[in-house]
Amino acid sequence: MVSSLHEAMHSIFGEDPGLFARATRTLDIPPFETPISATPLPTDLTENQPVERRVDTLLRIEAPSGDYVLAVEAQNQPDPRKPSSWAYYLAHLQAKYQLPPVLLVVCPDQRTADWAAQEVKIGPPQWSSLRLTPLVLGPGNVPVVRTVEEAARDVPLSVLSAVLHRTDRDVDVILEALVAALKVLDRETAEKLIDLTGQGLDDNTNAIKIWRRLVAADTSFFKSSLSQEIRAEGKAEDRAAAIFDVLEVRGIPVPEADRYRIASCDDFDTLMRWFRRAVTAKSTAEVFDDDLADTEH
Repeated sequence: MVSSLHEAMHSIFGEDPGLFARATRTLDIPPFETPISATPLPTDLTENQPVERRVDTLLRIEAPSGDYVLAVEAQNQPDPRKPSSWAYYLAHLQAKYQLPPVLLVVCPDQRTADWAAQEVKIGPPQWSSLRLTPLVLGPGNVPVVRTVEEAARDVPLSVLSAVLHRTDRDVDVILEALVAALKVLDRETAEKLIDLTGQGLDDNTNAIKIWRRLVAADTSFFKSSLSQEIRAEGKAEDRAAAIFDVLEVRGIPVPEADRYRIASCDDFDTLMRWFRRAVTAKSTAEVFDDDLADTEH
């Protein structure tokens, strides 16, 4: 069964084909040019034979110095059967489109990325008739984006970064920067990337909890299917639980008196204010911030 993470790792390149050229500039290879245009191609590479062969995302890229076909494969774990399938894809694409094919493998962890990056020789020991060398993106060569300024410069790349670094200890900082940067986009594009990010984080309990709460926090901008689904789940009780979740994930201790204050609050706007502060606060005192001063006057 194809996972949400698998879908997110390759679908992001279909949403923004230029991401391929930008993301691979971290690799020690000649840079790919910014595309002029990109055309989605059928991903089914099956011929008149019983074995079905299907690439994850396939694009025809038009570039200033010449067109090529980009095949993007999301690979969740090492699989010794994959290199022969990839070699088939490349040979088939070359024959079918008469364009140079490029294979990009996106991996969610470094162990899988290291495996995928190995050169595979196809042929007997005396002579390798074919050598497979895919381009690989993973946590080790996709930079971590921690500031709103960095995220806003390339939001699709920031989505890929957030998905590949979803297990980092400071994933809350990464996601906070991304959710703020999404507001530089038009609403329709932002909503697509919100849902795509949610798919990519779905296998990590802590990260998806934080992401769902961040998206639900701004009702004036985010109206994606994910944010609407979250808002339908509840009001004050869910918001109080969200504050506890964020503080727990970030390792912030919650004294009993503060826990009671949050749990007993039934004002949704107040809870929303505390939630936003909980994302960056270093203590529960910072969560309440000027609220304490307000109550003393």
